[in-house]
Amino acid sequence: MAKHNRNNAEKQRGELSESVVKIKRCSAVVKGGRRFSFAAMVVVGDNKGKAGWGYGKANEVPPSVEKARKEAMRSMIEVPLTEEKSIPHKIIGEYGAAKVVLVPASVGTGVIAGSAVRSVCESVGIHNILTKSFGSNNPVPLVKATFAALAQLRPKQEIERLRGVTLS
Repeated sequence: MAKHNRNNAEKQRGELSESVVKIKRCSAVVKGGRRFSFAAMVVVGDNKGKAGWGYGKANEVPPSVEKARKEAMRSMIEVPLTEEKSIPHKIIGEYGAAKVVLVPASVGTGVIAGSAVRSVCESVGIHNILTKSFGSNNPVPLVKATFAALAQLRPKQEIERLRGVTLS
């Protein structure tokens, strides 16, 4: 039974895309010199509308990336996408000093975004989007602001139901 579960976990890991957004090195001065530790920000997604982010800290880079990946797997959210592989409507996400504006785009536009927001959009499976970031250019709050925006998205059918009208 345990072997069967392990194989399922490997399959699930195989179909998810993983992107390391940022690796930070932190140092602490101790009696014998400097002691270094590392923090990693990882975005994981299935390219079909599900993605999550994780932040892990460890004394070496590979364990910090692994911790971040595990946290990202636990914090995955569902994002509604249109047939054009874009978002249903314009949305603004904020986290701390970072502010991200996400605007749907027509087919063939591509992902117009900076590196941090681009990694989130590609992991979700968005192929056509326009973005603009304001405030902080630190990748960690930008990723968090992007996920805050994506969590607010609603599909077109839900908006039609709530308003009681049909949208074209």
